[in-house]
Amino acid sequence: ELWHPIAAEWYKSLSESGQSQFYEASDWATARYVAEAMSRNLNAGVKFSSVLFAAVMAGMSELLTTEGARRRARVELEREEPTAAPSVAIMEKYRNVATKGS
Repeated sequence: ELWHPIAAEWYKSLSESGQSQFYEASDWATARYVAEAMSRNLNAGVKFSSVLFAAVMAGMSELLTTEGARRRARVELEREEPTAAPSVAIMEKYRNVATKGS
């Protein structure tokens, strides 16, 4: 509740994102840390740190929160229906293959 509104919005958006279904407790802890760093940088005013910004962006990338990061990891999010929650297509394919092989 003390985070900058942009940091809070980013953190909240994670739970609505398809990749979050694979997050472990440590991923959520990392996300909280990234949101805290993001908030501190946004609240810094004229002393905005480019180094901290780079660290925040790297953390966001580790959590696959950008399209570019997902592409590098070869993860593609799909929506089955316009109102459906996103799923991770490649992981679904792996699950289907693993299930059929059992």
